[in-house]
Amino acid sequence: MEKLIIIGGGSAGLAGAIYASRALLNPILFEGIPGGQLGLTSDVENYPGFENPILGPILMQQFRNQALRFGTRIVSQKIKEVKTSSVIKVMTETDEEYETEALLIATGAEPKWLGLQSEQRLRGHGVSACATCDGFFFKDKDVVVVGGGDSAMEEALYLTKFAKNVIVVHRRDTFRASKIMQERVLNHPQIKVLWNTTVKEVIGEDRVEAVKVIANGQEQTVSTQGLFLAIGHIPATTFLADSGVQLDEKGYIYTKERVMYENIEQIKSGYTLPYRFSTNIKGVFAAGDCVDYTYRQAATASGMAVSAVLEVEKYLQEA
Repeated sequence: MEKLIIIGGGSAGLAGAIYASRALLNPILFEGIPGGQLGLTSDVENYPGFENPILGPILMQQFRNQALRFGTRIVSQKIKEVKTSSVIKVMTETDEEYETEALLIATGAEPKWLGLQSEQRLRGHGVSACATCDGFFFKDKDVVVVGGGDSAMEEALYLTKFAKNVIVVHRRDTFRASKIMQERVLNHPQIKVLWNTTVKEVIGEDRVEAVKVIANGQEQTVSTQGLFLAIGHIPATTFLADSGVQLDEKGYIYTKERVMYENIEQIKSGYTLPYRFSTNIKGVFAAGDCVDYTYRQAATASGMAVSAVLEVEKYLQEA
C-alpha cells in the first residue's frame, strides 16, 4: 500500500512530487510523456526564476532531477485504469496494479492540432497553441490564429499587444464565441478575419513563413511568421472513465474548488471533504491542466499541485 501515487510527469506532477517527497510521503510518480507539454516546447521565458530563456525539456529535466533528489520514485509508464470502489488502485499499461491511500491526478491536457505534418514539424518554431506562452516572441510580426470560439478571440486580442497584424482563420461564416468577444475582435483595427477558410499547409523550412489556406473554395497563401491554434484542448483523463471520478462534458476533472466556484448545485453534495483540490472520491485529488481549462500555464499548474499535496498531507494525517 503506497501513501501517495501521482499520475503525470509534467510541471504539476513533478512539483507535487517535490513537495510530497520532502514531506516524507515517499510518492511514486507515473510519467506518461516525460515533462508533459513543456517537454515538447522550445524556449520558455515566463517561468519565474530564470533570467534567460530556458528550453522546455531542460526545465522539466531540472524539475525531474529535483524530485528524484528528494526520493521520488519515477516510473515511465502510463496508467490505463483507476479503480476506487473499496481501495484506490491504479493499473499500468503493463497490467501491474498498485494500491494507495491517496492519489493525485496531474495528467494535463493536449492541445487539439490540425493534423498536418508541416504543423507538427514546425511546433515551437512558429507554430504554437498558447499565445500567453509565446506571444512575446512575435513583436511587430504577422500572425495567424485558427479558431472561432472564445479561446480564439482571447488569443487574437492578446496577440495584438505584440504582433503587427493578426489574421483569424475560421472554417465557418460566423464565430461560436460570445457576442462581446466577437465584437472586440471584429472591431479591432489590427485584426482581420478570413471566413470559410481552413489551413491546408504550413510553409517554411526552419521557421513559419506562410500558411496555405483554402478560402471559399480557393487556395491562397497568407504570409505569416506565426500560427496559433485555438481549437480546443483534450484533457488526458480517458483512463478515468470507470473510476467514479466526476468529469465535465469535455473530460476535465471537477475538484471541490471548481464545483464551488462554478456553483454547480447538482453535484455539490458529492464533495464532502474540506479540501479545495479533492475530487468526489475520498483520497483522490487533482491539479493542473486536467482541471484548469482557463489558464493552462506551467506556473499555475505547479502551484495547484503544490496546494493539492499540502492537502494530501493533511488528509493522510487525519485519515
